[in-house]
Amino acid sequence: MKKLYPSAQAALAGVVKDGQLIAVGGFGLCGIPEALIAALRDSGAKNLTCISNNAGVDGFGLGLLLETRQIKKMISSYVGENKEFERQFLAGELELEFTPQGTLAEKLRAGGAGIPAFFTKTGVGTLVAEGKETREFDGETYIMERSLTPEVALVKAHIADQSGNLIFRRTARNFNPAAAMAGRTTIVEVEQVVETGALDPDSIHLPGIYVHRIVHNPNPEKRIEKRTLFGQS
Repeated sequence: MKKLYPSAQAALAGVVKDGQLIAVGGFGLCGIPEALIAALRDSGAKNLTCISNNAGVDGFGLGLLLETRQIKKMISSYVGENKEFERQFLAGELELEFTPQGTLAEKLRAGGAGIPAFFTKTGVGTLVAEGKETREFDGETYIMERSLTPEVALVKAHIADQSGNLIFRRTARNFNPAAAMAGRTTIVEVEQVVETGALDPDSIHLPGIYVHRIVHNPNPEKRIEKRTLFGQS
């Protein structure tokens, strides 16, 4: 099956729809599928629920979809870098399912592994636990968390072969493998595409069985989220 598509727009065609649950890889602006996010904005799909550790920044990443009001709900861990997110949330225009970072990663990993739910101590006695089942194990209280199985996952990798086997680059790996495994349809944006068989099997981070569509974006912007400069006083 041919997995390589000529553009991000073509890769999303026939897959993205209104009201979907969509996972987006990345941590801050590191390892985000920026071309796919822009194509999702241009698709006009609305009422989306997005799973992502962050919500991008103003004017970039998922911040693009917040500006166009295409996201109705975020399932996130850290959202403190986006003023438009803050404005919409405080105005009651945007729903937020606030999820501890490790729990969010495990919800995706469990979804990809076919595990419907798991118990964790994280969040016990806080707002995170409200409305969730609790259970005691060895005298300790745990809350039950449901796994996440998004209809679509948008993922960034460094290299893919034609079969969709992926190699991630350093910290840009972050949430991307878990999102890719959890998605029912996974679309991956990569900087390099090689022939099937060109990758050392021991170097592959995620097998192509989880990947349905590939987009080649050789020159991503890779915007820096925070720049720190040191100068002489």
